[in-house]
Amino acid sequence: MASIIELKDITAGYDRQIVLSHIHLTINEGDFIGIIGPNGGGKTTLLKVILGLLKPFSGEISYPDIRQNLFGYLPQNSHFDPRFPINVTEVVLSGLLSGKGLYKTYTKAEKHLAWTLLEKYGMGNYKKSPIGELSGGQIQRVFLCRAIISNPRILILDEPTTYVDSHFEKEFYAILEELNKNLSIVMVSHDLGTICSYVKTIACVNRELHYHPSNLITPGQLQSYHCPIELVTHGQVPHRVLKKHSG
Repeated sequence: MASIIELKDITAGYDRQIVLSHIHLTINEGDFIGIIGPNGGGKTTLLKVILGLLKPFSGEISYPDIRQNLFGYLPQNSHFDPRFPINVTEVVLSGLLSGKGLYKTYTKAEKHLAWTLLEKYGMGNYKKSPIGELSGGQIQRVFLCRAIISNPRILILDEPTTYVDSHFEKEFYAILEELNKNLSIVMVSHDLGTICSYVKTIACVNRELHYHPSNLITPGQLQSYHCPIELVTHGQVPHRVLKKHSG
């Protein structure tokens, strides 16, 4: 399996405060990595380092020779002013801005691509609707289209189902499974019980990173990774809350 990005001995943080220490991670073609960990453990900081939004204090990041269309990014909460006069199609097309430069207009082919994606993900009837009129689930569909319109090699998601209902959440993960056939996915989530059904491997982040080469993980393994999170299983097995890590 060919690697796309390698993080080698990365230490990163803000000002002089270290948030991540000696991180090693390789993202390969076809990966679907679930990133878990406690609040404040460094999950979002790790995404910023991967995306190139935060320069690490030390370490090395190896990118491919050609970085164009490398990332698609879906943040936890897509901030925008609902009063801002922008429609759904314009939001999706904004995912192409990095490759167009200033004052460039969108072609008919690009608009057609945006409409095709919106239709595919159930938003075809809303292509001219103001973005501020949509529900949380509808907004995430639109911003997912925005994230993939440039045909990225890696899709980065930061707790993408936080503001959507349970019905759309299941559908959203099914969409990600389909997308994973053609691109790699790295996703932060607080819901280990759900993502274990979809991801292929797990990275436990709590200042340090422990890579688990499977989507099957036990409470004992989480403890050994210093990853004090809640493990929830459905059915007859009760959930277990791991004790707080004292080290």
